[in-house]
Amino acid sequence: DGLDKDPDFQRRMAFLQQRALHGEMVEKGVVDKVTDAEVRARYDQEIANTPPVNEVHARHILVKTKEEAEAIIKQLDGGADFQKLANEHTSDPSGKSNGGDLGWFGPGQMVPEFDKAAFALDVGKYTEQPVQSQFGWHVIKLEDKRAKQPPAFDDVKDQAKQAVIRDKYFALVKSLRAGAKVEIPDANLKKAVDTLESAK
Repeated sequence: DGLDKDPDFQRRMAFLQQRALHGEMVEKGVVDKVTDAEVRARYDQEIANTPPVNEVHARHILVKTKEEAEAIIKQLDGGADFQKLANEHTSDPSGKSNGGDLGWFGPGQMVPEFDKAAFALDVGKYTEQPVQSQFGWHVIKLEDKRAKQPPAFDDVKDQAKQAVIRDKYFALVKSLRAGAKVEIPDANLKKAVDTLESAK
């Protein structure tokens, strides 16, 4: 008796054949039919549905007490240079050599108290009251604001294509299901399936 007569082997071969056919069907019925125009349209749709996010470029001076922060604000009110004060007074190690520069960041990237204060400032202004966070007391200066640019098409083309393939695949499965007649001999199971179908 050869392996080809073994029921387990036959079942496995049938399963592998089904998988290969399914893969071929997806390749020919879905992947090969995706056009560049569809991928571009999906990208445009995603960008259009994504609200613009503003980013800010800020500096800060971090100190341990509210009094220290208030003293720094007084010096700024008197015309002192923010970067120089940051280099001299901040307890943030990364800010000691770069004038407290935090670079560009978007909403939610800093602790909430800091975030709220930084995004509320006008360009060129600093906080008139110290801002408290878990790290201490901050004096924040807003250097600039900008709208964050969406990712370039070429950078996300593969993800957009995968999204189109996924949509087409589910549409194909749905159409195949709609055209298939499935008989369920078990009355209880049939009732459960009918209930699920009618709930959709």
